[in-house]
Amino acid sequence: MKREKILIVEDETAILTGLVDLLQGEGYQVSTAVDGLKALDLYNQEQPALILLDIMIPEKSGYDVCREIRKNDPLTPIIILTARGQEVDKVIGLELGADDYIVKPFGVNELLARIRAVFRRVHARKSCKDVSPIIFGDIRIEPKLLKGKKGGRAFPVTLREIQLLKLFMGHKGEVLDRFTILDEIWGVHYQGTTRTLDQHIAKLRKKIEDKPASPKYIVTVHGVGYRFLS
Repeated sequence: MKREKILIVEDETAILTGLVDLLQGEGYQVSTAVDGLKALDLYNQEQPALILLDIMIPEKSGYDVCREIRKNDPLTPIIILTARGQEVDKVIGLELGADDYIVKPFGVNELLARIRAVFRRVHARKSCKDVSPIIFGDIRIEPKLLKGKKGGRAFPVTLREIQLLKLFMGHKGEVLDRFTILDEIWGVHYQGTTRTLDQHIAKLRKKIEDKPASPKYIVTVHGVGYRFLS
């Protein structure tokens, strides 16, 4: 059976060769690009099922590539590869629409687990028939359109944000700890930092809250996780 195609965007030859060997050995189809312009060209030509995207690449940075793709494509999963350890780099990547990030050097098993989790979520979304609007307060979100409205203000939403809201609304008033949310939404027993979740919550609050710094819908339970109130 034909496996999904993965586009690897990486300019370090040793890392790129290792990733190609690894993913082809797992049965995936693989395309490669060593700079941002070639990455966008291959993305448009081949419509890969997933993109592994290094940040520090020539011509256009990984951030620019991610931004360009997300202008018209909110769906194709993007996992950022970065050697940087600064939190701000991860925040920028997620705010631009990346689905996840992994810091180099990374373990083979961790990378494969992240990729498999992404594909499980993609397949689950395709089979999901619940596209009914999400409504609370003065907010209405249309999952099928990936659009929301708060009062008279319209805003885009991501599939990850819709998943988070559906999870919260299914547990109104309950305290959900961070690791439970990560397992439910990210699809694996997550081994990374819980900052991934916190960054997504911060971005979602900017869209749905009157005062994101003093939220009334997604409330932080310090030391534990979040509670959804409506």
